[in-house]
Amino acid sequence: MRKKEEKGIVEPEAGSFFPTDFPSRPWQFHRFPSLFIPRRGQRERIPALSGCQLNQFNTGIASKPFSMFPGVRRVSKGVQVGGRALNSNPLSRPPTACPILARTGCSPVLRTSATLAPPTKQAPPPPSLSSSPSPPLSSSSSLSATALSPSSSSRVDRSVSSASSRAALLSKHFSTSAAPPQSPTMSYTVRKIGQANTLEHRVYIEKDGQPVSPFHDIPLYANEQQTILNMVVEIPRWTNAKQEISKEEFLNPIKQDVKKGKLRYVRNCFPHKGYLWNYGAFPQTWEDPNTVHPETKAKGDNDPLDVCEIGELVGYPGQVKQVKVLGVMALLDEEETDWKVIVIDVNDPLAPKLNDVEDVERHLPGLLRATNEWFRIYKIPDGKPENQFAFSGECKNKKYALDVIRECADAWEKLISGKSPRGEISVATTTVEGAERADAAQLAAIPKGENLPPAPIDGSVDKWFFISGAAV
Repeated sequence: MRKKEEKGIVEPEAGSFFPTDFPSRPWQFHRFPSLFIPRRGQRERIPALSGCQLNQFNTGIASKPFSMFPGVRRVSKGVQVGGRALNSNPLSRPPTACPILARTGCSPVLRTSATLAPPTKQAPPPPSLSSSPSPPLSSSSSLSATALSPSSSSRVDRSVSSASSRAALLSKHFSTSAAPPQSPTMSYTVRKIGQANTLEHRVYIEKDGQPVSPFHDIPLYANEQQTILNMVVEIPRWTNAKQEISKEEFLNPIKQDVKKGKLRYVRNCFPHKGYLWNYGAFPQTWEDPNTVHPETKAKGDNDPLDVCEIGELVGYPGQVKQVKVLGVMALLDEEETDWKVIVIDVNDPLAPKLNDVEDVERHLPGLLRATNEWFRIYKIPDGKPENQFAFSGECKNKKYALDVIRECADAWEKLISGKSPRGEISVATTTVEGAERADAAQLAAIPKGENLPPAPIDGSVDKWFFISGAAV
């Protein structure tokens, strides 16, 4: 460090970095043409910083003995910012509603918790930055308003309203969690029959207390613009029980798949544990086994369209999530086209940043590669060959995925209307006009819900399998 005695300014040498007492979550500057860091008692001057980016906002940043705000000049006792004095004493902290934020040219990035559950409704913004109103201020304001004339009273009301609006706006910027976008209200619940991990276990989905079919009654689209879709969670992330919508049973409850009289569990292929995502299906879709796709050269697998939800929260069987589509993979499973649509819950903190498949790789690097690997090898421990993919395993973009969804929705309409052969599929519905209506006696015969603990499972379900040639 060299001193410029004639100006009383300390200038860092070329290539030097900030001092070690810089805040724990500092600003990161892409370029700073000249940054003068003063010592206590010296004149402070910081030229305007260009290209600054605020990654994390630290409310203690103004408590340092030097200012980090562009365009700051020293006054007798404090720092002058746009006509207001800011005390530079390191022991004093600016108030929460400090006007400096509106003048720095940098916006704070709000942090979110990794365990926040999506709220059911938007909470109104607080009327002020304080957690509780101040009684003395309230009483004095009311007394003053009583003594004022009508014209002055209206001015006070407008002033208070304006101040409250500014306070509410600032409170949003200082919030510790970002408010997620609100999805359409869906009043779906689940009715559990029997114990999980048993042959008798069923999960029925109800709307307003009435059982409905997750295959036929839940609408595919959750909004009029058809930008948000409903998905039904069958298998929560990190679990092994291979649960699915039962196509053959009345109202299509979710049950665990059975092979040769035994419950099926997916194997753990190192380094994975169970499913990588919340796995489920789109309602009112059907992969037609009578139609060969022109690009995959394979027919449909006779199931609803599969969905991989990549949000941070773990779902539960029967949960109806509102999601946005990001991309799709085409798995070729036993010579059938088995589409895997990649989506994210609209209430996930990362959802605003994910709008297409490229955003997934940018913000969740490695997830698409791991998804491809998981589907390729997950049947190998059961003695089956690895699965193949169309398009060399490429995850197609959002536009392609939406086209696939529309094709499968059209196929479902033909199925429910009787234009396509149904086979053993149950098409009973409680809401779809012109389709086969559910019988009242059958509805009444559905058992009442039971909240029973899951049955114990064999310890071998947790075993890891190491696959030669698998990417880690």
